[in-house]
Amino acid sequence: MIRIGILGYGNLGRGVECAVKQNEDMELCGVFTRRNPDCVHILTKNIPVRPVSELPDCQNEIDVLIICGGSATDLPVQTPEYVKYFNVVDSFDTHAKIPEHFAHVDQAAKASGKIGMISVGWDPGMFSLNRVYANAILPAGKDYTFWGKGVSQGHSDAIRRIEGVTDAKQYTIPVPSSLEAVRNGDTPELTTRQKHTRECFVVAEEGADLDRIEKAIKEMPNYFADYDTTVHFISQEELDKNHSGIPHGGFVIRSGSSGWENEHRHIIEYSLKLDSNPEFTASVLAAYARAAYRMNQEGMSGCKTVFDVAPAYLCSQSNEQLRKHML
Repeated sequence: MIRIGILGYGNLGRGVECAVKQNEDMELCGVFTRRNPDCVHILTKNIPVRPVSELPDCQNEIDVLIICGGSATDLPVQTPEYVKYFNVVDSFDTHAKIPEHFAHVDQAAKASGKIGMISVGWDPGMFSLNRVYANAILPAGKDYTFWGKGVSQGHSDAIRRIEGVTDAKQYTIPVPSSLEAVRNGDTPELTTRQKHTRECFVVAEEGADLDRIEKAIKEMPNYFADYDTTVHFISQEELDKNHSGIPHGGFVIRSGSSGWENEHRHIIEYSLKLDSNPEFTASVLAAYARAAYRMNQEGMSGCKTVFDVAPAYLCSQSNEQLRKHML
């Protein structure tokens, strides 16, 4: 059994707990929180909820620690810190900062002899893999990625960290005309702004400067600055009533060609339609936790991404079973 620890018990952490339950070769060994452990109630019976300060003392109890913090401020600190003690998996999703995050985690992981698996989820993650596969197969072509319509956990978290914001949900929405053009086999040059819009629903503290909050959102680098962004200020009651779910999804499309004169067109499309963004992300994290454990058992260490993991490492089935039933 692969012994799993969870750091952070929000939507993602709860999703990981559910994913561990579905994997027969895994068991949950503990949930660690920065909150008062007495106030955190998990679904699994007889599993302790412990303060994060106790994590370094649990090296012999956990095979893989799945870190469920936010990309804005949590993961850049937590992943390099806890890979000193455990194999870890995170869902760091600030694309522009992945190389920097990789370097920090890689240094710490190589020093400890552990695996630090970063940027695991569906994008980055499953979408990243499909971009690579499609590029390898159709080198003559263009890539297009469309997200949504759906709630972005990372972007919503980034808004909630702005002073004066008590709660928020952010929706990413593909521009319909751009999506249709790509599916029709066109290869337009699309700017970031031409591919998606962002819509934000924000609950502000009483008396907060709404103009300042809106400006901070719209000018936030790596999140909103390059998009047409609409900000709605609403009540907590309206947010709870109309925006309680966390759906998401999207499309990875490679429009390419083959033949001596590139005369034949091909379109590769991979899509996801997710009822629950965090629960699907958590399911991917659990699969890559298995891979991190197996790779470390074979003597590997350092920072890894989805590009470094052979598919067989993700599966609970043996290689013989995979060849018989999946190949």
